[in-house]
Amino acid sequence: MHWVYIIHSPSKDKYYIGEASDLKRRIEWHNNHQFKNAPTAFASDWELFFSITVENISIARKIEAHVKRMKSKKYYHNLKTNPDIVKRLIEKYS
Repeated sequence: MHWVYIIHSPSKDKYYIGEASDLKRRIEWHNNHQFKNAPTAFASDWELFFSITVENISIARKIEAHVKRMKSKKYYHNLKTNPDIVKRLIEKYS
């Protein structure tokens, strides 16, 4: 089991997209600055905005890359509110 996740920093109003096998731990790492030079190091209030559960890391990385290419807060919100988009992404990259 693997996740593609979107986290949000309310204080900075920024989003970050990633993939992980342990979603809870990964968010803790972002908030505790485990990744010193990461794009998330500027904030400590990351919250899970949305996640997609997939079968394996290969699919997760393909979906992660797709979502990152979109570079759109509107797209992130559409993913959260429209399950058909998620279903199509999983079908496309599986």
